[in-house]
Amino acid sequence: MKIIDATKKNIELDGFLDNTLAMRDRASTAFNGIEQDVKKIIDDVLHKGDDALIEYTKRFDGWEAIAESLEVPKAEIDAAYKTLPKADGEVLKLAASRIKEFHKKQRQRSWTFKDEYGSILGQKVTPLERVGIYVPGGKAVYPSSVLMNAIPAAIAGVDEIIMVTPRPKGGGAINEYVLAAAKIAGVHRVFQIGGAQAIAALAYGTKTIPKVDKITGPGNIYVATAKRLVYGVVDIDMIAGPSEILIINDGTGNASWMAADLLSQAEHDELASSILLTTSREMAQAVSEQVDELLDGLSNQRKTIAKKSLVLYGRIIIVKNLEEAVHISNKIAPEHLELFVKKPETLLKLIKNAGAIFLGANTPEAVGDYLAGPNHTLPTGGTARFSSPLGVEDFIKRTSVIGFSEKGVKQLGKAIQRFAELEGLEAHGLSMAARMKGKGKRKG
Repeated sequence: MKIIDATKKNIELDGFLDNTLAMRDRASTAFNGIEQDVKKIIDDVLHKGDDALIEYTKRFDGWEAIAESLEVPKAEIDAAYKTLPKADGEVLKLAASRIKEFHKKQRQRSWTFKDEYGSILGQKVTPLERVGIYVPGGKAVYPSSVLMNAIPAAIAGVDEIIMVTPRPKGGGAINEYVLAAAKIAGVHRVFQIGGAQAIAALAYGTKTIPKVDKITGPGNIYVATAKRLVYGVVDIDMIAGPSEILIINDGTGNASWMAADLLSQAEHDELASSILLTTSREMAQAVSEQVDELLDGLSNQRKTIAKKSLVLYGRIIIVKNLEEAVHISNKIAPEHLELFVKKPETLLKLIKNAGAIFLGANTPEAVGDYLAGPNHTLPTGGTARFSSPLGVEDFIKRTSVIGFSEKGVKQLGKAIQRFAELEGLEAHGLSMAARMKGKGKRKG
């Protein structure tokens, strides 16, 4: 990996950081290139329904579907769960139990109180009725995404959780681990469709696919573009970009561990970002050497992806002190932030922008991906400046509750009426004035 010495005035560092921050806009450029194609797919599904799904499934996934074959039979899901190797099934259930335990703490309750005039004020928390979860398929196998999306929805109390995932090219069966995870997580129905057409079906509904209130889950650029275009018809979780990791190091620890952590994100995508900020020149050099060594041990596919990622968006930066490292990190707002230092809790209070923070040398980003408990669906592309990981709160809605008393009308009515006058809304004022006059006569 390339090393930048930021202890001196370094134009190269400024350029790299500008380039890294520019990644926030890389998705919008990609969206523009395919937006018209995705709009066409969405429009076809909106107007042709299942016929469009069948057509696009044949074109993109290579298998002949009929409307009745779009849903995965419950017997197939049950069979996938029952036939898993026992040890693997236990791993999935262990992850699910830890994810459940964490997300249960995020539950929100309805509440009301009475103010000094006896008026009732409060908040009603209601789960969404139906949500759709997109799980990448084809060559990808992501049972972790099933657990991370479905479990918070189930804990929130969502009535129906719909999952869509494409079959492998040519029509092979959906991965048994993905189906088993769906059963463990509480998914109600699974449909074997993918791409922008699956997002459109969830947003608008077809004869076979039910319309949902919200769509969550990762996908390729076509899926992300479709989610962006249907937002407003339904809610979405976020537009996820390429993976990111940033490590802050104080010169202590195992260089090979840090190198492996950097590669864990670089292998995801050529556009993934892997950055190490360290106060030690010796550690910078050691990690760089370890990255090269570990890179050679990856499969050809992963090596090719990781190598390109590290050239484009991978850097080891030598900083003057940890305060400077924190400043740079907060500016980047990484998806994953590892505090690979002796006293991570000391730095924790200084971190303002990060999707997830991993404390200490024993906490690689991978623990968060699978079974630490917190959600692995995290804000990317600098959006950690204003957004949060997926959670139970994403699957509920909050409704305000207001019940004024006669005393409340008497004490606050004039102020309300005056506010209406300030905004020039006469009928607003009249509605309050009528109540201030008393109960009056009632008809009927």
